[in-house]
Amino acid sequence: MIDSYFDALIAQIEEIRREESGSIAKAATACASSLASQGVIHLYDTGHMITKEFSDRAGGLVGFTPFSFNMNVQSFNLREDRQLRAKPGSDVVALALKRSSIRPGDVLIVGSVSGRAFDSVEVALQAQAMGVTVIALTGVQQASLAESEHPTKKRLFEVADIVLDTHVVAGDALMAIPGMDRKVCPSSGISAASTLWAMTAEMCAQMAAAGNPPTVFMSANLPGGMDELPRTRELYKKKKI
Repeated sequence: MIDSYFDALIAQIEEIRREESGSIAKAATACASSLASQGVIHLYDTGHMITKEFSDRAGGLVGFTPFSFNMNVQSFNLREDRQLRAKPGSDVVALALKRSSIRPGDVLIVGSVSGRAFDSVEVALQAQAMGVTVIALTGVQQASLAESEHPTKKRLFEVADIVLDTHVVAGDALMAIPGMDRKVCPSSGISAASTLWAMTAEMCAQMAAAGNPPTVFMSANLPGGMDELPRTRELYKKKKI
């Protein structure tokens, strides 16, 4: 199964390269244009795909900035309805965006495999209304099977300015194992990371060719890396790209 797993994963990555290179290049240009104008690339992840992978990473951009919010209600006892969960509303999203550093001209990358959740769609719509370019990182096949929780009944890939399809299969898991009744080995994390790092490579190439390369983190684990970290942050504050 080791070879079978790698074959399936490589086939999915090749599919992304073959079918999404145009969209990846378009997203890279949008991000490069924003950074060149001293904008910021914000990362909003409803699951596990991008925030930790792209924030404060060696070889990653200082301009990649995580965005998150939540609403916690602490008023529970033994009569708690276990199905009662506080969910963001449009007013909560509006407050979160207002309190954030997101500004017109920035880019917001929203990562969600299904793109069906209320908050991912609402964040995208409200950010667009602010003049922010929204890039969806999502699995269109999976999302097409999902029913949206948003009042518009639209899913993330139907509202974003640019869609990066990670080509995850329905259900996400790649491998059918003999003797098991469910597939294993989801690929959404790897495909999402590969797609956005490809975008990052193209974005950096465009900016470097224009003589305006973005600020990049050096690994703190290399010799001198810890000393370089504060200098890198100061350079970003000075250049703002």
